Amino acid sequence: MKNITSYLTPSIIKFLALALIVSCTTIGCTNLDEEVFSEVTEDSFVPADSDIVAVMASAYTPLRFIMGWQGYFDVQEEPADMIVTPTRPNGWDDGGTYKRMHFHQWDNTQWQPRNTWITCFNGINSANRVILQIESGNLPVSEEQAASIIAEMRALRALYYSMLIDTHGNVPIIASYSDEIPTQNTRQEVYDFIVSELTEIIPSLTETVDGSTYGRMTKWAAYHVLAKVYLNAEVYTGTPQWEKCIAACNEIINSQEFTLSDNYRDIFSAQNEGNPEMVFAVPYDQIYAQEWSAHMKMLLPDHRLVFDMEAQPWGGSSCNPQFIDSYEATDNRLADTWLMGDQLNATDGSVVMTLVKEMPSIFNCDFTDGFRCGKYEIEPGATGALNNDFPFLRYTEVLMMKAESLLRTGQSGAAAQIVTDVRMRSFNSPADATVTGAELEGDTTVEYGTLAEDGSIDAPGNQSPVQYGRFLDELGWEFAAEAHRRTDLIRFGVFQTKNWYNHTPQGDHTIIFPIGLEELNTNSNLKQNPGY
Repeated sequence: MKNITSYLTPSIIKFLALALIVSCTTIGCTNLDEEVFSEVTEDSFVPADSDIVAVMASAYTPLRFIMGWQGYFDVQEEPADMIVTPTRPNGWDDGGTYKRMHFHQWDNTQWQPRNTWITCFNGINSANRVILQIESGNLPVSEEQAASIIAEMRALRALYYSMLIDTHGNVPIIASYSDEIPTQNTRQEVYDFIVSELTEIIPSLTETVDGSTYGRMTKWAAYHVLAKVYLNAEVYTGTPQWEKCIAACNEIINSQEFTLSDNYRDIFSAQNEGNPEMVFAVPYDQIYAQEWSAHMKMLLPDHRLVFDMEAQPWGGSSCNPQFIDSYEATDNRLADTWLMGDQLNATDGSVVMTLVKEMPSIFNCDFTDGFRCGKYEIEPGATGALNNDFPFLRYTEVLMMKAESLLRTGQSGAAAQIVTDVRMRSFNSPADATVTGAELEGDTTVEYGTLAEDGSIDAPGNQSPVQYGRFLDELGWEFAAEAHRRTDLIRFGVFQTKNWYNHTPQGDHTIIFPIGLEELNTNSNLKQNPGY
């Protein structure tokens, strides 16, 4: 069982149960003399660490939607060029929701982006409430505790805003707990707010990296969020900030608190809370924090036999064969990420089914069409929820953000060395792992164009070279199915220009989602994003 104290789950429950057992053992539970406590006043209440964690937990809990049903994972992967959810013999049309995401034909009722808006503002609201409790004195803590809690909540609030600036752009900045109807801010203003908040509170955040800070915003997690915002600054504001991104990455690198995992698969194991790459994880647990359901969507029903699962998966999503074809033959991340070919029974080794790469059409695929995501370990006895913590911010990304910024500022040799270091664990031959700056500056190896049912390119569309496209490929291979791809495609100019699978581009406005109809109807201060 993992340590998820920041979410007030098993550890605190176990602590309370243990305390009861110890007290009963000590006094034998035989002394029944009543000792009356008439009241516990605010002045006499001294919160323990577990009480403080309980207060903050409500602000972290919404992050579990990331790998939940039609959560942030879907927002980042379904509109991109990797994950596709076609109609299957058992359904999966679902009112056309996945097709709209694939075709970039969403409207202001599309649930996945609305879910992101609603959930992020839920987290922001909870963080603001905690800050108010501290500032108003409703939770009596020391000055040092107060400063630490407020800094942590502001960092978490900035994390939520870093998601919203990417998905919706022009969102309200809500910096206090209030019943006032919020006004809308521009994407530039949201960017300035995130940068200002993180820059101001980073010195007040803890540098400690251990079980007590696992799943919580530390100084290094805040620097990571800041680096990601700088990495995408040109998309958000029109002005690149590559040097600032490098500086934020260097703060994390120079801390020496994190290292690359020796084994790629360990990052995504069921008991991955001790992995050295975890800058910020979202803890899940199949009993206490059950929101992780993405595996149920990506595995087939008969994978229950392959992984000896208790639950039967639903069999929806698979990988665009164009992306599969881009892998180098000696890259172990292909097999570490995707389930391919014969799927064997965990009990007797017999072939349960055979997965094929081909996917004829988003309108009609068989059960076994398309390779499935097997990146996240499935333990025997797995249910509809997993124990795996989600590596939302991991150290490899820090290195790759620095490498990309170096590449874009004319330092391709230094960028290539970082990428080579990352690749080393995924190739058996050092020569195969080595890349050059010239290679990273080259075009993508993904063969873009919409596919005919026989898998051939039916409509090639825009075939202009992608600047630094080979580096984009590296991001795809390293961070496949980690809720990265949409953002990366936008930054490299692919999202709004290229054809893939059955998708054709729909215009520049699609790089941000529309504001939900219900949100517009309940807040007259909001104006719909351009193009919708």
